[in-house]
Amino acid sequence: MAKIITDENKIDEVLSRGVEEVIVKENLKKRLMSGKKLRIKLGIDPTGSVLHLGHAVVLRKLKDFQDLGHQVIFLIGDFTARIGDPTGRSVSRKPLTDKDIAANMKSYTKQAGLILDMKKVEIRYNSEWLNKLDFRELVMLSSKVTYAQVAQRADFKERIKNDQDLSLQEFLYPVMQGYDSVALKADVEIGGTDQKFNLLMGRQLQKRYNQEPQEIITCPLLEGLSGGDKMSKSLDNYIALTEKPEEMYGKIMSLTDGLIIRYFTLGTYLSLEKIAEIEQELGGGKVNPRDIKMRLAFEITKIYHGEKKAVAAQEYFVKTVQKKEAPEEVISKKLTVGSMNIMELLVEVGLTASKGEARRLIEQGGIKIDGSAVNDINKIIEITANGVLVQRGKRGFVRVVKK
Repeated sequence: MAKIITDENKIDEVLSRGVEEVIVKENLKKRLMSGKKLRIKLGIDPTGSVLHLGHAVVLRKLKDFQDLGHQVIFLIGDFTARIGDPTGRSVSRKPLTDKDIAANMKSYTKQAGLILDMKKVEIRYNSEWLNKLDFRELVMLSSKVTYAQVAQRADFKERIKNDQDLSLQEFLYPVMQGYDSVALKADVEIGGTDQKFNLLMGRQLQKRYNQEPQEIITCPLLEGLSGGDKMSKSLDNYIALTEKPEEMYGKIMSLTDGLIIRYFTLGTYLSLEKIAEIEQELGGGKVNPRDIKMRLAFEITKIYHGEKKAVAAQEYFVKTVQKKEAPEEVISKKLTVGSMNIMELLVEVGLTASKGEARRLIEQGGIKIDGSAVNDINKIIEITANGVLVQRGKRGFVRVVKK
């Protein structure tokens, strides 16, 4: 049985670093100091197949509690994903099929394992209990919550005011997420700041079911690559936990300088004291922000790929971006055709996922052939036995050769 750590300094850091709000902080600290093993829950709906650095903020907080010796629960919302969390939505989400959900969550535990010790994690799926609710039980569950309580959500209120559709299943979403905490007898639930309403619903329902209400920890939402909006796959501003080392390093180097300290704080294991020193260096103007960003990129890449690959990713960045050289080892792709449209070629060699993405990159000047930018989406690329070097952005290279 794991020893429960009750060191007050460690507990204070867990309750402060990367934390926006604790409800109720005094009570949670008392429970953590007691030495009792608590059940700490984090739920993620498999609405996409990729976990990114934004997800890592809450996963790392879950890991903090695991390191204190508590039982952490990684809850995959395979049932609630069928509805889709309406948080922050002005219109209904497109429903996901069971096939979509199964495909999305296929590698969730593997990705979460990049941060958590999965051998010690309780992995659960909310279909375990929500699939079993009959109509009478669902009516009884909904009776624990009033219309006025759910309708006060800002996004619901706005949709009702604008006479926009708000389905009953969306209305029930926070109730079902709250019921997860009842089913799991959670002592603590972690979530992003945008999840506060849903997390509070868990507290309320636990009271209605005569359980001790869970404490709540909300974590900041990590901004995406361009700043402003939160990191999201749908906005294409994310860094996946499974990103290739050189891609992860390069994407972090594309961050605006204003996000450097925030990414150090929410995305690395450096001490707060060390981060304060880095912030002072940045503010003093004696250090080039690029050099600080290189350290940030190295630290984050090291977490997910190890030091050796982080070093290689840094060397790759210096060579291909700073020195503007093609890497020594370039992926080679052989084709039987002698020519191909540029958009079709980009999809064929895997530099883009679709012609639409290819068009966008070409129009933005992000594609080069043998070092020269291509801005014509109708351009035909001649493929020879010697090959042509196709480049996406600063880091994506493929040499295309005719068979």
